[in-house]
Amino acid sequence: MVTALDVPADELIRRVAKKLKEEYEQVKPPAWAFYVKTGPHKERPPEDPDWWYIRAASILRKLYKAGEPVGIETFRVIYGGRKNRGVKPEHFVKAGGSIIRKILQQLEAAGLVEKVPGKGRRLTPMGVSLLDRTAKEIAEELVKKYPELSRYY
Repeated sequence: MVTALDVPADELIRRVAKKLKEEYEQVKPPAWAFYVKTGPHKERPPEDPDWWYIRAASILRKLYKAGEPVGIETFRVIYGGRKNRGVKPEHFVKAGGSIIRKILQQLEAAGLVEKVPGKGRRLTPMGVSLLDRTAKEIAEELVKKYPELSRYY
């Protein structure tokens, strides 16, 4: 059986983001999402109009990969980066937590993620199913395009 970790991550995230945008009305960017930076290490807001859905899909994949509850602080570290401080040396800073929190709340409302008290959030069976179904679609297309991959999928 093909899992979400068996297919290219960029393709999986792109496809899941498209499904989140089309099928789940609970997952949508708030009005302020087009004007804010994703963290203090960024100089400008994201240019892609669908960045909210891409981040949500990325969070889903990270939860799948972790296999255990993950908290907001861990996601802040994952999505953080190096802050340009002018002539001073760069330092790592965490990403903003509000965006991550809102996305997790929306994914919870959609039934893809559930809260584990005191530990963070984890995928529900519905979330795992979404990622695995999408991975299977990608694997089938890859096998059609490259028949020699059939022994792996």
